[in-house]
Amino acid sequence: MGNCIICGTPVDGEICESHQEDVVFEFRGNAPSQLTSGRYYRGTVDGYADFGVFVDIGDHVTGLLHRSELDQRLESLDWEPGDDVFVQVLDVRDNDNVDLGWSIRQRERDFRGELIDTGSSEQRPEEFDDDTADETDDESQADADTDTAAGDLQTAADEPAADDGAGAPSASDTVASADGSVATESAAASTPATDAEPETEPALNRTTIDTIESQVGSVVRLEGEITGVRQTSGPTVFELRDETATVECAAFKEAGVRAYPAVDIEDVVALEGEVERHHGELQVETETLDILEGEARETVQNRLESALESEARPADIDLLAGHDAVTTVEDEVADAATAIRRAVMEARPVVVRHGATADGYVAGAAIERAVLPLIREKHTREDAEYHYFERRPLDGRVYDMDAATNDVTSMLEARDRHGEQLPLIVLVDAGSTVESIDGYELLSLYDAETVVIDDSRADDEITDAVSVTVTPSLAGVDVSNLTSTALAANIAAHINDDVRADLEHLPAVSYWEDTPEAYTALATEAGYDETAVSERREAVALQAYYQSYKDKRELIIDLLFGDGEATTPRDGNLAAHVSEQFRAKLETELETARENLETEAVDGVTVAVLDTDAFVHRYNFPTTTLLLDALHRSQRDDGPFVTLGLGDDELHVRATESVNVRELGETIADAAPNAGVGVVGGQDGHIEFLPGERDAVRAAALEALGETLA
Repeated sequence: MGNCIICGTPVDGEICESHQEDVVFEFRGNAPSQLTSGRYYRGTVDGYADFGVFVDIGDHVTGLLHRSELDQRLESLDWEPGDDVFVQVLDVRDNDNVDLGWSIRQRERDFRGELIDTGSSEQRPEEFDDDTADETDDESQADADTDTAAGDLQTAADEPAADDGAGAPSASDTVASADGSVATESAAASTPATDAEPETEPALNRTTIDTIESQVGSVVRLEGEITGVRQTSGPTVFELRDETATVECAAFKEAGVRAYPAVDIEDVVALEGEVERHHGELQVETETLDILEGEARETVQNRLESALESEARPADIDLLAGHDAVTTVEDEVADAATAIRRAVMEARPVVVRHGATADGYVAGAAIERAVLPLIREKHTREDAEYHYFERRPLDGRVYDMDAATNDVTSMLEARDRHGEQLPLIVLVDAGSTVESIDGYELLSLYDAETVVIDDSRADDEITDAVSVTVTPSLAGVDVSNLTSTALAANIAAHINDDVRADLEHLPAVSYWEDTPEAYTALATEAGYDETAVSERREAVALQAYYQSYKDKRELIIDLLFGDGEATTPRDGNLAAHVSEQFRAKLETELETARENLETEAVDGVTVAVLDTDAFVHRYNFPTTTLLLDALHRSQRDDGPFVTLGLGDDELHVRATESVNVRELGETIADAAPNAGVGVVGGQDGHIEFLPGERDAVRAAALEALGETLA
């Protein structure tokens, strides 16, 4: 029996119950269970994590001071690793996780006393001696023997533990829990000294990821493939995929230090850990992580592959509407949908590249509409849709080396910095001609898969350069009344049947004229009349021009799928409001263009030529190509009619009859051999040439078009 060092009350120890929080303790125990909740302890800053600060309490226990417990922003905290700090123990959980609280007192003199917490008793610092603690302890001989055994175990825990080859933590390692707390793995220190064989815990049965939401707080066993590894300033986060879904698993060795360094992407593993919620998201606090080999690995791989094969491929092909050009490529529609669904299930990012046009944006948005719900379904992270899907508009319809280099740089950075897998690159409304092959070859060096979905006249060489092609022109089909959106929307409907109704109006939105009746009827049935369809087409065309390199995801969603109401009542219908701007800007440019057209007859063919450098605002809306499209539609008559957009070094062709621009370019090159003529974008592309040979190119083009169309 002693007296409280604060008030002198007789107590069994050195401090009474009412003054526990007036004293700062120095912990000399060796297990979290020996801490006393509510007491203030001296600690040492171990490191920072996104969710708080790790603090060492003594030599063998680490706790987490969560950012929510701080009285200031985590970023403004001026603690450095190694600094002495004072914290309060809030809770020691059943799994030995230690939750710490903030102490406004950060100086020893702010407390009314100081004591040593040995784990079994309190002692005054002047009376405590590490070497003679057993001799000066007033407890019974049995307690002294227990303390000696604990000290032996502490010494053993201080020695480095052997690595099991799979990066398993040592006896003194800690594991970060999903809510940010830290569990100390010191099983030896908390196990009573005995000669009896320890009881073997029964093996856990395997659990699938799609069921763990109902098992928060339970320890589960998962088997699957590692699809991502991310090192944070605290734990290492492994992304694990099984046949049902994907989940993040946190493993902790030291703050900012890689846990289980032998485990990497594509390893097949067995993982055991406690299911937690971390900032509202499911996460597994890893307790063991083992790489599977041999038969065990093969079993898991076969299970994953079987599930992927059966779930990724659409059971049936049910096109949105009867359209011969799309019906011709039914098998390819299924192949593209399978490739995209499989990427989502394998936790590979999907990157959609599309032209910065109305058709390109609407086609890309159709794929996006189908994929995002699948990502949310398969991944437990709330922000997964922003990590595993991206639209990146292209300047033109060619996937050139500039675009490919950008994509390769991004994917390698994501792999090396964030542990992501290589993406599936989907080209929509672009990339179906030989000019894109160099870009595909660069991707192929990294085994990145590619899918091409394009309504233009494709080149046969593309089929060997990419993984999947959905290009009806290669089947000999007339693609004059086809858009990329018509293809993409049908693929999207087979990626995710749940969004089919959302997609039904999109094909009609993509046509500027001659919309197939089947798509007009489909849009009407979906509640979109001709005005609603045209407003959305024009609004997207305008927004595609501004910040053309950005996906503008939320804005495009509002325009295509919103209820028509903008953010404020005075703005009225969003699509109608933006389409008014489109028409006003386009009409202004059309008036100028019409006044400056040079029209002549060549072998019975009417040809209208616009000097696009002299009479087009190059850096204002509309783009040259969109202006030429509109000008051609408004000027053509009943006979063969051609509109040429002739700039200083480019020639664009619009015609009432089909014109093979590649063949036209070859004819011009023969007639103007010094013009450096080249074709970009294949049969539906444009011609480039040297500025000094502009007149020669014009003359050769007029002659060639007259001979071709007469």
